Amino acid sequence: MNNLIFLPAHKIAEMIRTREISAVEVLEAHLAQISKHNSNLNAICTLDERARTTAKQADEALARGENWGVLHGVPMTVKDVYETAGLRTTAGYKRLKDYIPTQDATVVQRLRAAGAIIIGKSNLAKLASDFQSTNDLFEKVNNPWNLNCTAGGSSGGSAVAVATGMAPLEIGDDIGGSMRQPAHFCGVYSLKPTDRRISTAGHIPEVPGQPKCIRHMLTTGCFARSVEDLQLWFTLSLGTDLRQPSVAPVPLDTPSNKSLHNLKIAWTDGWKEIPVALSIQSAIKSFVDNLAQTGAYTENWSPEKFDLGETLQLYNLLVALSMGHAKPWEFDDFRQVFPFMFKEATQGDKTLRNLSNLSQLLPSLLNSNPKKYFEVLTQRDRIIAQIDEALEKWDVWLCPVATTTAFTHCTKGAAINVDSRKIPYLLASGAYTMPFAFTGHPVVVIPIGQDDTGLPIGIQVVGKRWKEMELLNIARQLAQSFQIPPGY
Repeated sequence: MNNLIFLPAHKIAEMIRTREISAVEVLEAHLAQISKHNSNLNAICTLDERARTTAKQADEALARGENWGVLHGVPMTVKDVYETAGLRTTAGYKRLKDYIPTQDATVVQRLRAAGAIIIGKSNLAKLASDFQSTNDLFEKVNNPWNLNCTAGGSSGGSAVAVATGMAPLEIGDDIGGSMRQPAHFCGVYSLKPTDRRISTAGHIPEVPGQPKCIRHMLTTGCFARSVEDLQLWFTLSLGTDLRQPSVAPVPLDTPSNKSLHNLKIAWTDGWKEIPVALSIQSAIKSFVDNLAQTGAYTENWSPEKFDLGETLQLYNLLVALSMGHAKPWEFDDFRQVFPFMFKEATQGDKTLRNLSNLSQLLPSLLNSNPKKYFEVLTQRDRIIAQIDEALEKWDVWLCPVATTTAFTHCTKGAAINVDSRKIPYLLASGAYTMPFAFTGHPVVVIPIGQDDTGLPIGIQVVGKRWKEMELLNIARQLAQSFQIPPGY
């Protein structure tokens, strides 16, 4: 069973297609893994009782010579922010604890159309709005490498499900690092495509009945245990959508198929303003040294015009202006938000607080201003153009994912210790992911090692906008073997 549940999705699909193994056997192996480990991890919050019937139907269809698609009979899970027809979708939000959609999110529809079988939904941060996966409905998600540590957020359950063999593929989302940080914390691969590349129709935190508020930065993405599976998911999920006309009709790019020794790779082991754990710096430098030995050209580099402080402040403001109307505000929301904002403004290194000072967002939260919203979007266009221009001479840019490896569970807003320095909560996890959410550039996270305590270390591989196939082709050459967490 262990070998089966840790195979990549494309290999499982091939084995089912050639009838080396049945869809029912594959499903039962994954359900057994969930039954064995989920009580400690809390990665899966809802199971779909229809999955066994669907797996049986998949085998019967193959016996008749029918093929549902490239994922025929392959089980997978879905982050609990995507609507699933007939299956509870809560987003970890009390008001939605009994919400059962009548329609699948677009990305779920497309994967079902390719033959995938939805096992269930993965646990997350409340309304996908934290760098730890805690909410008011389910137990917090624990990291499989150390149960005392967070799996990250908001897609913690997604990353854990893939890391521990509960699912070979998982649909997630990213608006500031919600996929990339959990992938780094849990030692799996993830893809954040270009902004507006994949439909987010059927995605919450716009609570059903609310207007479409989040129109920028939010991306639908994927977790997997190989870059090949990320590419498979991407090609199945992209395309225009009548439910979301803003999805750009951009055709797949044709990768250059450059080999490693022909690549020009920029890298940084940290912004000068925000320190990164020495273990992560060391892992990145070792990874880059190994790349240089293959003949790839590598250079320690950051864009000259890049202003981290400005980018982070604009990002925070755009999130506040977008999220302010995504759900009805209740007393409990204010009771939770204001203590968090106070902690973020008062805890951690004094020299770093201004970079994540949320107090300036209060006027926007309390009285949203359309002019301010358009001003932020105008500044965003300028910064996107700057990064586009800067990346022209590089094939990819390698960056840390976060300042630290997985940290121990803590209250939202508490400062995070990074090599004896206290980093404000949002900066610790988001300082290296938020900028690429703001600019909309595609990013693949790949595991590159472990720290001294055995916790995983990942790296962001940043590509050019709308060039996902080129990015994935390069990431595949950079990727190392997936490591199973001990005990699974």
